[in-house]
Amino acid sequence: MRAGLALAIAMFTVVPVRASRIDRPAARVALAVVPLVGVVLGAMLGAVAAGLVAAGAPGLLGGLVAVGLGAAATRGLHLDGLADLADGLGSHGDAARTLAIMKDPGVGAFAVVWLVVVLGVQAAAFGALAERGLLVAVVGGALALGLGRAAFAWVARRGVPAASPDGLGALVAGTQPAWVAPVWAVVLGASAFPVLGRRVAVAAVLAAVVVVLVAAHARRRLGGVSGDVFGACAELAVTAGLVVLATA
Repeated sequence: MRAGLALAIAMFTVVPVRASRIDRPAARVALAVVPLVGVVLGAMLGAVAAGLVAAGAPGLLGGLVAVGLGAAATRGLHLDGLADLADGLGSHGDAARTLAIMKDPGVGAFAVVWLVVVLGVQAAAFGALAERGLLVAVVGGALALGLGRAAFAWVARRGVPAASPDGLGALVAGTQPAWVAPVWAVVLGASAFPVLGRRVAVAAVLAAVVVVLVAAHARRRLGGVSGDVFGACAELAVTAGLVVLATA
């Protein structure tokens, strides 16, 4: 458990924690507990946005700063996955060509459009939550990013193969029981309910639907899942959750 938690922090944040083990058993634990990392990060980002708004900044400015700090805190890992998957799927090629495009360090038009839309929506939503006060922003951010990291467990559920024999997908694919992601959604939603009310259920369901559809489409096109699929599903789940939470 300790090795898995350390791996979750070291792999998905910039916190200088040294992972003592990088293997499938440790990765299995890391993906099971990584929603906790998302909760802490989301709460911090919500607090930053709310603090800026309280200091007189416009909500959108607070949201942009929060989203920027979130990208920096994760080394842009999930955003890179979103961009790569957008370019790959946009090519409409076979699995080999799609994977080759995803591994190309260049950025295409599909990646740019998806990054602009996703980051813009997240920033606007964080700003809207921040304008409702510190508690709402903190709990909303924690829930959204927690749901985003819970997506990892669904993408890595048992029976789903890796798209290639190397990389993050090969390390974690098939390591999670199918019930882990739904349990996290219930736990996160129940924890946020006293502050955010019934909309947490809608946020959790919409985030789950987005993840299921994107992961299924990526698996069909790639023949399995890759690290880019994990990152894309996380960012899209966060965005879906924030949209619901920010809507009055």
